[in-house]
Amino acid sequence: MTPALADSLRDALLAAGFTYDGVLEVLGPRAHEALLRNETTPARLATGGGSPVETLVRLFLLQVAVPAAEAERALPGLVDRMTTAGMLDRSVAEVAARLDCRPYATDDDELWVVSDLTPGLDGAPVRVGADHVLGISSASTSLAQLTLREQVGSALDLGTGCGVQALHLAQHARRVVATDVNQRALQVARFNAALNEMADVVEVRDGSFFEPVRGERFDLVATNPPFVISPATREPLVYRDSGLPGDQVVEHVVRHGARHLADGGWLQVLANWVIERDRPWDERLGAWLRGGEAAECDALVVQREVLDPAAYVELWLKDEGRHGTPEYAQRYDTWLSWFDEQGIEAVGFGWINLHRVGAADPVRELLEWPYEVEQPVAPAIGSWGTSVRAARDVDPGSRLVADALVQEATGPVGAADPEVIVVRQQRGLRRAFQADTVLAAVVGACDGELTLGQILDAVAHLLDLDPAQTRDDQLPRLRELVAEGYLRVADPLSGGASASS
Repeated sequence: MTPALADSLRDALLAAGFTYDGVLEVLGPRAHEALLRNETTPARLATGGGSPVETLVRLFLLQVAVPAAEAERALPGLVDRMTTAGMLDRSVAEVAARLDCRPYATDDDELWVVSDLTPGLDGAPVRVGADHVLGISSASTSLAQLTLREQVGSALDLGTGCGVQALHLAQHARRVVATDVNQRALQVARFNAALNEMADVVEVRDGSFFEPVRGERFDLVATNPPFVISPATREPLVYRDSGLPGDQVVEHVVRHGARHLADGGWLQVLANWVIERDRPWDERLGAWLRGGEAAECDALVVQREVLDPAAYVELWLKDEGRHGTPEYAQRYDTWLSWFDEQGIEAVGFGWINLHRVGAADPVRELLEWPYEVEQPVAPAIGSWGTSVRAARDVDPGSRLVADALVQEATGPVGAADPEVIVVRQQRGLRRAFQADTVLAAVVGACDGELTLGQILDAVAHLLDLDPAQTRDDQLPRLRELVAEGYLRVADPLSGGASASS
């Protein structure tokens, strides 16, 4: 697969209207949603017209052999070249895809991503090869939504696979390095960079973990490492199995990733981790953040989901096409027994974010938050460290603003006061907290006009409370609310904005 082929293929895809919006228009909502579930029947019914875009949908997305004449119309002059390159199979009458090629939309551009064919369409059990090159997946989409998108000088896509994260990074980084150990993935990633006219920005390197970038530092490192936790009883699938026991691959990335961060740089990891019996998950992951250059980084770790071992084993056995095969039960038993032997109670899934700030007192928050968040969540991650540090300086002279909050009050009908007041964020992580009447009143008055001292004194007066005690009681909680993003500092702190502060 050469750059010249990439240029010609891009022209053909554009001419055919094989873009994200073009495909969505042809499929319609019902077929599009079904295809997201790996069901092709509605899409087959919607793409029988023989137009170039319909032909390409059937060829690549539905994995249906198409008449050779229709393939030639959709890919003029390219069928033989793509067959020679290993992207297509051609017989006398028909053409079939050997690789997937699908449109992929970002906020800034229309892209295409080549990968191995999607396994398991219409529920068919399909075994994938050890060097399978995974395409766009829920994990890659989650990492893309997590990754910060500020303009940076350099970025690293660690374990690039088909290169989809590198394509995202190339839209806001002057230089991108993408690494992998899978030779087929390296070839596909280089082709995808050329296909999307990013070959001058994305450099693809061969090597394991941080070896290809020894001694280099980056402004941003994004990675979805091969994090599946399994016994080493079969040939690993490179895209998901590291060959290291347990979750050591994630621990390695966290412990060693900080040394590859420039000042102010971010490491963002989407991963699984072990939850041991009789040990809190955050205690175990917190140990990864101590020592080395990770100790100089702020860290936000969010556990988004917890799976019991049985559900976890079922998920990944189906992923590798074992479900319904004779060896399924044996593999299930072996894997589950290994979890028991290792003392693994559950498996956590979520985000690990390190921000290299070089501070002597790094900020650490390990949060369990399985609830819906605003997507993309990256802006909330980026503002987190700033909010936590700003919270330390909040005092009675601070002016705060309530940021996109709603209040929910419940209690008996006609009661003078609600029994429960819950305040929820409408942006970012969409956290929620329970407030009493005093705290709810203070938060509700935070519009940046009055200082906290003025607000606290006014609330104390209205509720017939001692002003000094009200300040002592509420200021620590208000600092927590700033750290958690419910409130933000409106003006630079002045240490005493008014005589009443």
